[in-house]
Amino acid sequence: MHRSAEELEHGIENILASPKNSGNLDLIVARPKTNARKVLTEAKLSLELGLEGDNWKIKPYSKSPDGFGHPEMQLNIMNSRVIDLIAETKQDWPLAGDQLYVDMDLSKENLPAGTRLSLGNAEVEVTAEPHLGCKKFSDRFGRAATLFVNSDFGKAHCFRGICAKVVKQGEIQLGDKLTKI
Repeated sequence: MHRSAEELEHGIENILASPKNSGNLDLIVARPKTNARKVLTEAKLSLELGLEGDNWKIKPYSKSPDGFGHPEMQLNIMNSRVIDLIAETKQDWPLAGDQLYVDMDLSKENLPAGTRLSLGNAEVEVTAEPHLGCKKFSDRFGRAATLFVNSDFGKAHCFRGICAKVVKQGEIQLGDKLTKI
């Protein structure tokens, strides 16, 4: 059963209370192949591969210069409070398709493109590429959830998440802090 628009609206106040400068890494998910998910407790972020073990680099993407992993979309990061509201259980979080789930305000105002963040001993940079709810997201979480994240308010607050790229490779693990530099 998917959440109703009313249920989603009731969760906005909690989402907007997310920490602004630093938040916990609550889930790491690799997508080794299309529609496959592997939940990790630790991982490596690579300049070349993004999240090691993820299919980002080899996944076809028509808007990329080489037709594969768009360099500005290495990582998809979603607010843990948003996915917790949308998904029925934490076991459903990986279905969103993001690699990193953090308890942090991901809004454009708080984390504009170009913002650098430390995570473990790695660093990532927020990119300008939009991250929106698609047909798969709608199939998995419902039409109301897709309208919620794709609304003007949802886009401004990046409810669907943000895209980022690795600028300093390193290791990460659950519980690490994602922190503005």
